[in-house]
Amino acid sequence: MGNRTGKIAKMTLTLTLVGALNLTGFGAVSEAADTAGLTGNKPAGGEQFFISDIQFLNETTGRAAGNGYMIGTSDAGQNWQNIYKGTWQFSQLDFINNKQGYALAKSAANGPNALLYTNDGGHTLTKIKTGNIHLERIDFSNDKQGFGYTRAFAYSTADGGNHWSKLSTPPNTRYGKFIDTNQGFALTVHPGYGYKLHKTTNGGKKWDLRLSVPSESLSGGQIAVNGQEVWVRMDGGAGMSQQSYALYASDNFGSSFRKVISQDTAGGGEAPGESDGYLDIGPASPAGHPGNLALVKGAAYLAGFSPAGEKIGVGRSTDGGATWTNQPFIMGYESIISFTNVKDGWMADSSLLHPAIYRTTDGGKTWTETLELEQPDA
Repeated sequence: MGNRTGKIAKMTLTLTLVGALNLTGFGAVSEAADTAGLTGNKPAGGEQFFISDIQFLNETTGRAAGNGYMIGTSDAGQNWQNIYKGTWQFSQLDFINNKQGYALAKSAANGPNALLYTNDGGHTLTKIKTGNIHLERIDFSNDKQGFGYTRAFAYSTADGGNHWSKLSTPPNTRYGKFIDTNQGFALTVHPGYGYKLHKTTNGGKKWDLRLSVPSESLSGGQIAVNGQEVWVRMDGGAGMSQQSYALYASDNFGSSFRKVISQDTAGGGEAPGESDGYLDIGPASPAGHPGNLALVKGAAYLAGFSPAGEKIGVGRSTDGGATWTNQPFIMGYESIISFTNVKDGWMADSSLLHPAIYRTTDGGKTWTETLELEQPDA
């Protein structure tokens, strides 16, 4: 399939919405359909634009960001407007409300993330020094309290990131997720065996083993928590543009788990874990790669993408993992998702081949393209 980046973005950018959009903290709407008005003419750190993260706060208000730009919408993606153009290459958005938020971004493509803060919706970004702590993920609950994670360690802050306290985590931790200063989960790797999931209820002073999963390959994973639901993705081997992985779910805050997806692939080998899952393939299959988990009240979503198969899509459960449905896929190459409820969600194709944003109002069964970024002229 050829490169589709020369197409005009499917959106309407009209001046009639300027007043309404300014009330939400975004800037003026671009007058032209040319998306250079949103992103600028030159990507930061490269030759082509891509979308690195997308975050929606509710059914209408959200942001997306990439290499040198941040854009926002207040009408569910029908119209987009520029918030920031510059040199920051964004890795993650973590807005608390429509004015206050944090972000991780790099000043060089291969450099460490910087922690940024804004109180005007993203127009102005203030760098917060973190010393030798090079954060890979952040999770703020308000403008002061939050958690930060490196590859192996977890930290907490109570003053907006100006000071960080290291939290005790098990040895060989590769993914941490704290819900508050007492409760958290940690995924550890054990060469020659596989993965183990641990839980703490006293801020890391003691960790209890909740799940042991043998795996021939150890390539990472993710933990997502919402209320009593805990979802854990464990990645196996990868090869031939294929990824093996397992997805586990708990509906009782980690007291017990069930295996939901167990995806073996020819290129990646067997999935972690010896038992069968509810399904043996995930979204955007066959042999799709797992994307990020998004948990909302009443549903858990997993993004999926297959670069070789040119597919992106989602799968979901509405019963704590007792059952799972892979929704129909659409054309694409890589994906990131953000859902605000059981039905409303957004998916970004984060590839260089087709940087675009899609919206669903039926839980991922169908998608409508709301924006496609144009690439600079070669």
